[in-house]
Amino acid sequence: MYNTIKMLHSGWAYLVLFILVVATLNAIVKSMAGKEYSAKDFRISLFTLIVSHIQLLLGIVFYFVSDYMSVISNMGMGAVMKDSILRSNIVEHPLTMIIAIALITIGYSKHKKKLTSKAKFRMIAVFYTLALILILAKIPWQVWIG
Repeated sequence: MYNTIKMLHSGWAYLVLFILVVATLNAIVKSMAGKEYSAKDFRISLFTLIVSHIQLLLGIVFYFVSDYMSVISNMGMGAVMKDSILRSNIVEHPLTMIIAIALITIGYSKHKKKLTSKAKFRMIAVFYTLALILILAKIPWQVWIG
């Protein structure tokens, strides 16, 4: 089960990253160009929200099927925090990704309340860009790419 969840979490991350980049660039470009917000734009932002939440669920399942809990109980949290790789995997990566997903959720929620196209695109652009930066900063590149 561990390998299956790990594969799903790693593979789904490509889709998350791709659709988040698409949604962010879509919002930035259309905001700067003064385009009207359309149903297509709504679907892109909604799909980004859904895909990222699925990734979060996969990450939570992966966190608990991995041996992270036994590592914490055997070593203690102090020792985990002193080891940069363990700290990144057990604390920093999950926390940063939760914050990024929260930003996507906030951006999506706030954009729906805006009345003008420019305001809608700006909300998505700001919050999705912040989420993208956080995600790019904490992807375990050495593990993910190979």
